[in-house]
Amino acid sequence: MNFDLTEEHLMIQESAKDFALNEIAPSAVHRDKTAEFPAEIVKKMGELGFMGMMVPPEFGGAGLDTISYVLAMIEISKVDASVGVIMSVNNSLVCYGLEKYGSDFVKEKYLIPLAKGEKLGAFALSEPEAGSDATKQKTTADKDGDYFVLNGIKNWITNGTTADYVLVMATTNKELAHKGISTFIVEKGTPGFDHGVQEDKLGIRSSDTCSLTFQNCKVPATNMVWEEGKGFNFAMNTLNGGRIGIASQAVGIAEASLEAAIKYSKERKAFGQTISNFQAIQFMLSDMAVRVDAAKLLTLKSAALKDAGKPYYKEAAMAKLYASKVAVQNALDAIQIHGGYGYVREYLVERYLRDAKITEIYEGTSEIQKVVIARALLDNK
Repeated sequence: MNFDLTEEHLMIQESAKDFALNEIAPSAVHRDKTAEFPAEIVKKMGELGFMGMMVPPEFGGAGLDTISYVLAMIEISKVDASVGVIMSVNNSLVCYGLEKYGSDFVKEKYLIPLAKGEKLGAFALSEPEAGSDATKQKTTADKDGDYFVLNGIKNWITNGTTADYVLVMATTNKELAHKGISTFIVEKGTPGFDHGVQEDKLGIRSSDTCSLTFQNCKVPATNMVWEEGKGFNFAMNTLNGGRIGIASQAVGIAEASLEAAIKYSKERKAFGQTISNFQAIQFMLSDMAVRVDAAKLLTLKSAALKDAGKPYYKEAAMAKLYASKVAVQNALDAIQIHGGYGYVREYLVERYLRDAKITEIYEGTSEIQKVVIARALLDNK
């Protein structure tokens, strides 16, 4: 067992850190207030290879491992979790799914520009009546010659207003229940495909989230990903990797909260000394540091298992469950250490809390992660 990062890992980590501090940080506060999508930042990330990190070079990606992706996600999310989730969706949910299950046609037409960062992707599974229970898909896709006609609504879609391509799960055979769900690529601008207004969210405000509507939307049969009826399996398998991305985002937020708390505790004076000298503050900082390291190690373990080609879905669920809890708790502690200043926008820690909460909800709630973990334990996997 080796806990040392390779030179390549360290280089990627440093590159992501420099980019986050120099390119993302200057506009993060402004974009949080205005809910402005970071279009130019995402474009630059694509040019640097951050939008298709694990995709092989022959399909336009950087050809890196999952550990590299985790390290980059942590550094990006430390500065701005909104940018982190945009990066996570394109890497974990879109590029991964197309690389693993897409046809040669799909990889050539869609994966390459997505991995290069020339195009942006979204993942449309959730519906008004199908959240945690993703088997209850109401969106339908009816065969019509060489096309499928989609009808339905998707909601809570990250990158929804800005994505060029959307992976859509839809029912192709109602009689087969979840075994009758298939996956399709729908291009922006396709007649019958539209999006709703951008949601006004508590956190990750610079990331756009909206509902999508499909009204007699004709999609070529060649745009089906994997096989007909494999859509539910596609979604679940893809989300396993997505949880590593969200765990990484949560670790980034938790680590940012710790660093902000340490910095402030060394500056703030009370009773004639800096508050870092008080045992109560030291205990809080100690707990925050332990939580960060534990969450990071869980996340890196799941990434290492994925890279080794071993089962990792239980570990990914563990990482996502714990890291998201840590992100919220560390942000709360950082606010407490900042006192009244932690409650105002002048300091960043209130944003860390707002950004952290969603990590306990999307890509499988904490309760769903516990179900995944428990089933794995009971099945002895």
